[in-house]
Amino acid sequence: MLKVGCFGGGTGLPSLLGGLKNNPWVDLHAIVTMFDSGGSSGQLRDELGVLPPGDVLKCALALARNEREARAILLARLPMLEGRSRLAGHTGGNLLLSMMEQYTGGDFLAAVDALRTLLGCRGHVWPITVERSTLCAEYADGFQTRGEVEVDAGQAGGRPIERLWLEPSAAIHPRVAEVIRDLDAAIIGPGSFYTSLLPIFLVEGAAEAIAGVRGPIIYVANLLTEGRGMEGFTAADAVRRLSAAIRRPIDVVIFNTSRPAPSVLEGYALEHKLPLELGTLPEGCQLIEGAFWCRTIARHHRSRLRAAVWAALAEHLLIRQPDPVSVSASS
Repeated sequence: MLKVGCFGGGTGLPSLLGGLKNNPWVDLHAIVTMFDSGGSSGQLRDELGVLPPGDVLKCALALARNEREARAILLARLPMLEGRSRLAGHTGGNLLLSMMEQYTGGDFLAAVDALRTLLGCRGHVWPITVERSTLCAEYADGFQTRGEVEVDAGQAGGRPIERLWLEPSAAIHPRVAEVIRDLDAAIIGPGSFYTSLLPIFLVEGAAEAIAGVRGPIIYVANLLTEGRGMEGFTAADAVRRLSAAIRRPIDVVIFNTSRPAPSVLEGYALEHKLPLELGTLPEGCQLIEGAFWCRTIARHHRSRLRAAVWAALAEHLLIRQPDPVSVSASS
């Protein structure tokens, strides 16, 4: 069995996890960003002093034995209740995970493991850190901001991001570092590049841990850019920035070649989100292409993505061909 780590957060990573969880030859580990500052997660973090639960919850639901039923229950938002207005708008799952954290005396890893057991997850979910920290950014024009939501808004509004950091600094949990170093392969993405993917490797010890991964580092490229601040950004740009962050090369890129109907693209264009172009990949980086965008909503097709990932894992860890080649995955 191959021990595979999937790094990210938001809405992108669950598509990958949901596809891979039924592969009996993969021991799946989701390593999740922990800097969400918006919505229910941000409010619970600020009001209760707990870690933001949203990204961890989404990943746990993707790995759940009965995913559809679990999502219907735990992603439902509580209505306004007389005398309990502070609970209104929170998802049941966020409240449950926050309550578990408080019940375990602030041991977030124990709370996540309890949720995983409750849902019958086919895999593990690990927060990259359990230390409270805030994502900060400096844009190309010198303007600085704090908070994941604010960082994303500035970029989407037309400010290219020059630099990211955490304030205060946060360190990887020793148990999570141990899990990462023991991986056979690592998959980064899909997910918001500046607010879900790169922040993981800002955590002290994260880059050092992934340097110990024995097998390939695979990057699943996003389907779209993420606003005017990413105009001209390509998958190759993402590869170079990720390589610098993790201090080792990206071995494989999984890239989408399909497009939805023009009317769908026009809708995303109104948000300044355009299909991600490939660009020129670094020498030696393997390219796996496929038709992964199959619906109107911009989400990777689970089974096709699973096939592409398994092709990369098989080639690098089972067949062990010495020279990188280009592969097509479209079935």
